[in-house]
Amino acid sequence: MKIIFMGTPDFATPTLRALIEHHYELQAVVTQPDREKGRGKQIIAPPVKLLAVQCHIPVLQPEKVRSQEMVHTLREFDPDVIIVVAYGQILPESILQIPSHGCINVHASLLPKYRGAAPIHWAILRGETETGVTTMFMDKGMDTGDMLLQRTLPIQEDDTAGTLHDKLAELGAQTLLDTLQHLETGSLQRLPQNHDAATYAPMLKKEDGEIHWQESAATIARKVRGLYPWPGAFTTYQGCMVKLLKVQQESCPAALSASIPGTVIDMNKFSGPLVSTGGGCLRILQIQPQNKSPMNCSDFCRGYHLTIGDHLGI
Repeated sequence: MKIIFMGTPDFATPTLRALIEHHYELQAVVTQPDREKGRGKQIIAPPVKLLAVQCHIPVLQPEKVRSQEMVHTLREFDPDVIIVVAYGQILPESILQIPSHGCINVHASLLPKYRGAAPIHWAILRGETETGVTTMFMDKGMDTGDMLLQRTLPIQEDDTAGTLHDKLAELGAQTLLDTLQHLETGSLQRLPQNHDAATYAPMLKKEDGEIHWQESAATIARKVRGLYPWPGAFTTYQGCMVKLLKVQQESCPAALSASIPGTVIDMNKFSGPLVSTGGGCLRILQIQPQNKSPMNCSDFCRGYHLTIGDHLGI
């Protein structure tokens, strides 16, 4: 089976590696162009490209995949199937129609839930207890194609977007291999999505990480987990931004339960401050001041003189 693989970030590399290890005929890898990254503006190659080069697979990096030149190139390959995992560009119908067995996408949610760019983050943000991956035949819509296989995964209480990303990347690789096996034996079944049940997971921006202390402790804790490591949940102290990296919900002392949200109501020299919210209290365990390294919150309190009665978010 002749395969073209399209993908860009770390999430896509386990699937590409699985195809390589199972000796599928990879004609080429299509990935995003190298980009500048960081303060030094260093040119960084996508993780998928690095793996493809290491394994001597031809790499294509079009600025626009829908260009006539790129469509012509893909037609010349005459692939049986195109595998797409977090590629980063929408494929036009002119490409979707090229492979004889269609384009198959690996999506990090249990479709039709969480269509869109950030399904892993939003599953945590919205308090889901399980998620998974779906393979589907691609059509011109955004994650609207017929579903093929689904595999579920529980979301643990300590899972972050980072840990869940890694688990789903591996699960996606295995699910794609199972999908191809069914495709080769002619036993692959397609199931149309229930579009009325669809939910969406839009792309996140840095400003989405701002903590609103009027929200409940449970909501804020999910934000900290769901936005770690990127874009990060943050608040302010003395006019400076600080990221919250790890928190835990705790009971509020009865006499202080009505404190203004964002108020430090208790200090623990070993763990960190207890902060009131719009519903419950939150212990901050790990924090990262702006332009500083992550630190235990107890160290932050001593170094930045955070004390009972201080307010966060102002």
